[in-house]
Amino acid sequence: MYVVTGATGNTGSVTADTLLQQGKQVKVVLRNDAKAGEWNAKGAQVAIADLSDSAALAAALKGAEAAYIMVPPIYGAPDFLAAMAKLTDSIARGIKESGVSYIVMLSSVGAQHAEGTGPIRNLHYGESVIPQAAPNATVLRPAYFIENYAPVLGAAVGGGVLPSFFPADFRFAMNATLDIGRIAADLLLHPAPGLRVVEMEGPAQYSPADIAAALTKLLGKPVHVLELPLDAVVPEFTKLGFTEDVAKLFGEMYAGLLSGHVSAPATGEHRKGTVTSQEVLTGLLKAASPK
Repeated sequence: MYVVTGATGNTGSVTADTLLQQGKQVKVVLRNDAKAGEWNAKGAQVAIADLSDSAALAAALKGAEAAYIMVPPIYGAPDFLAAMAKLTDSIARGIKESGVSYIVMLSSVGAQHAEGTGPIRNLHYGESVIPQAAPNATVLRPAYFIENYAPVLGAAVGGGVLPSFFPADFRFAMNATLDIGRIAADLLLHPAPGLRVVEMEGPAQYSPADIAAALTKLLGKPVHVLELPLDAVVPEFTKLGFTEDVAKLFGEMYAGLLSGHVSAPATGEHRKGTVTSQEVLTGLLKAASPK
């Protein structure tokens, strides 16, 4: 039995689906039963547990061969890092209490650093406690999600502009959540003893200009990059409903990406996905279009 947390999210859903497609027994951990029937129909078992409840998580993980662990962000918290540390500690306790022998933890590019990475700092802390809660653990550090462009696609569709806090020609590692879920499933099926860290990115690096060019092709009309300064991060994010604390952390993360601080080390194990930016954008546009 493989247990998957975060099954209603982009990576967890793919991880669970991939395992089910390979004929594996899967249990998904959901916060409530709203989507329980959907997962039962796919052939998965369902456990209802809030990840902040270590006893409930331990019960859900009990008897599992392996588990996929993600720490869902609490962006509404007044103090994001403190709230995430509390949740992370609870998850670690649940893992330890369950006795599960192998986990795959979703982390992030740049999580090897304690500072200068914005919200990724919580995953640096997570890597210090969650893998230690199981005898064997793999930490998966994906690059920047291509899906992060979803919130600004409306501007591209309606106004032909792609807002970006990165210069148009700044090319860096990105990947699709579809690849993350598939690689996570593969890591679950092929455990390694002790602690393993796996860096990953997509088949190519992309710049905002590359994303705009792909959107130009998909929409059949010009899309241009609208470069925004880093000092616009906080006002823009707070307008979207994020707390000022979280907005400042995202500003720090963008600065870290631009400086190269938020990047994967050259050494160690690396995996590459196969899903291109155009494939991701096609799916995002389809999902956003009126039904």
